[in-house]
Amino acid sequence: MELQIASASGNVFGYLWADASSILDGSGYAKRLCPRGSGFGLDGLFLMQRPGKGPWVLEHWDSDGSKSFCSNGSRAALALPGAPEGDLVEVVSSGEPVRLRRDGAGFGIRMPEGEGCGLRAVPLETPFPSGFGWVGNPQLVLRVPSVAAVDLPALAPPLRWHGAVPGGTNVNVVEPIASSEARIRSWERGVEGETLCCGTGCAVAAAWLARTEGGSSWTLHPASGEPVTVTLHLEEDGTWRDLWLSGPVRRIGVARPDPSLLDP
Repeated sequence: MELQIASASGNVFGYLWADASSILDGSGYAKRLCPRGSGFGLDGLFLMQRPGKGPWVLEHWDSDGSKSFCSNGSRAALALPGAPEGDLVEVVSSGEPVRLRRDGAGFGIRMPEGEGCGLRAVPLETPFPSGFGWVGNPQLVLRVPSVAAVDLPALAPPLRWHGAVPGGTNVNVVEPIASSEARIRSWERGVEGETLCCGTGCAVAAAWLARTEGGSSWTLHPASGEPVTVTLHLEEDGTWRDLWLSGPVRRIGVARPDPSLLDP
């Protein structure tokens, strides 16, 4: 088995081609290949179909084996050998229709939009001003005086597991630092910890900041130190159109897992 590895703004993912792998259980493989200490220290695992007619199909599992939509991992896939050619690519990633593009900022993704996607009422009490949205997964955003001062391992888990959100929510803290610019840290469900950059969290955070602060383009500085740019058209009802997230992507290499990692 050849496991391709790439990162997007600091988050690292593994990728397998469906026709070159005997993988039958994506959840099980993710739980064996991803964890730090016993695996490759990945934020998620993707299974990719070979490009052909119609949208390119990707499936993603978090490191705990749960299946989810992942924006950073989806856009990093476009940098891999064998990915579709062209500047704009239609994709279905974990059931979500999105677009990927190669652009001056690196690699971009147009987030899910339409029915169900957008800002929503905050469903729980929070200790800071907050917003909430759905972008293929749920995102809670809290505005704090300083993201560096937040004890995220203490703050995030009770919110992540709050019963008001079935299945729980990702938790993001943001700190505006200039016009259309903010710092962000993210605690991701499925990983159950802080990651260096949550793309979907950045997307919802930028949409909420666009509503509360104004502007249609935001630069967010995640824990990785590799900024991402979000542009969007936000409607009065909180839905968005053409919400694009762009940022750097790196191909890291190819790994061949030890057979012991592949055993059930």
